[in-house]
Amino acid sequence: MANSTSEWTYAEYARLPDDGNRYEVIDGEVCVTPAPGPKHQRIAASLFVMLRSYVKEHRIGELLWDVDLLFVSGQYLRPDMVFVPKTSLGGITDRGVEAPPGLVVEVLSPHSRRIDLELKPPRYREFGVPEYWVVDPARRSVEVSRFGASMKPEVVAGVLRWQPEAGVPALTIDVGRVFDDA
Repeated sequence: MANSTSEWTYAEYARLPDDGNRYEVIDGEVCVTPAPGPKHQRIAASLFVMLRSYVKEHRIGELLWDVDLLFVSGQYLRPDMVFVPKTSLGGITDRGVEAPPGLVVEVLSPHSRRIDLELKPPRYREFGVPEYWVVDPARRSVEVSRFGASMKPEVVAGVLRWQPEAGVPALTIDVGRVFDDA
């Protein structure tokens, strides 16, 4: 397998063990985190249901759970969920998502803070992802990065508004509800 200073191929990435851990390769660094715990999964599932219902109702694309993002050779990311707009559905392949999605969402866990808050945002910005959310269970908030609008994330603890397509009514999410069943 490649070391941390070389560029990883998809074949090398695909050979990483299927041992319950999450493996990602970011700038040549192999990032390993344990499988998400129950609280993380409940929060992610709650948000996924809200987003998926909206996406399906308005027929604006597809929401995927725990899928590889393969934008550039050597960069292999695996977020909790991604929204792929209709215009990019052709980028969904058997390997994962190979076109920039319209939204990437991560739920923080103790082992993923550095990866989700430091390593991933610059990659997503470079890959053309317009919006990146980091859900923080400890703070019961969502850090929203809208890369086209500002470099500074907005921390939302009240109502989060998402409008991925002009002409479609915005989805409003009471952020507190995301954590209710956790």
